[in-house]
Amino acid sequence: MTRGIRTVSDRPRSRRAHALVIEATAHILATEGFRAVAVDRIARESGVSTATIYKHWPSKTAIAAEAFGTLAARAVEAPRSGDPVEDLVETAVATITFYAREGAGAAFRELLAGCALEPEGAAYFRAYFLQPRRDELAPLWRRAAAAGQVRDDLDPDEAMDVLFGPAAFVLLTRAAPVGADEVRRLVIRTLRGLGA
Repeated sequence: MTRGIRTVSDRPRSRRAHALVIEATAHILATEGFRAVAVDRIARESGVSTATIYKHWPSKTAIAAEAFGTLAARAVEAPRSGDPVEDLVETAVATITFYAREGAGAAFRELLAGCALEPEGAAYFRAYFLQPRRDELAPLWRRAAAAGQVRDDLDPDEAMDVLFGPAAFVLLTRAAPVGADEVRRLVIRTLRGLGA
C-alpha cells in the first residue's frame, strides 16, 4: 500500500468495521459535504467505536478522502467505445462533471483544502481518489498514443494533469455552476493541445 496509509486487517470483523465507516462517511459527504464529517458522528452513524476508527485512519480527512474515492468510483464508469480518444473525453467529462455536482463538488473543494493542511489526509486522497482515476485513464492514453491520436512522448500521469487541470481550476475558482457542455469543451480543447 502507499506510504502513510494504514493497512486493513484481513479479519472479517476489521474489514466489516472499515466498510461501515466508509459507507457512513460517504453518505455524509454526499448529502452534507466535508464540513459535516466528524469522527464522533461517523462513529455514531457507522456503529464503530472512535478507538477502532483511529486504528484504521489517522484523521477525519483521511477517512473522507477514502470515502470520496468510493463515491467517485461508483459515479464514474469508464466507457469502452473502442476509440481511445473518445473514451478519454467521456471519462474526463464524467469525472469532472461528478466534481461539479452540488454535493460532490462542495465536498471535493473542501476536501482539497483539508488535504492541503493535512499531509496524512493527502496521502489517502492520492491513494484512494487520484491514483484509481489515473490507473483507469492511463491505458486509454497509451492506446491513443499507440494509434497516433495523441503525443507519445508524454507520460500518462503528466497528460492527465494537463487534461484535468483547466477544468479543475474552473471548478475551484468559479462561483457559478459548471455544466457538462462547458466541461466537454474544456476537455476537448485541452486534448487538442495534447494531440499527436
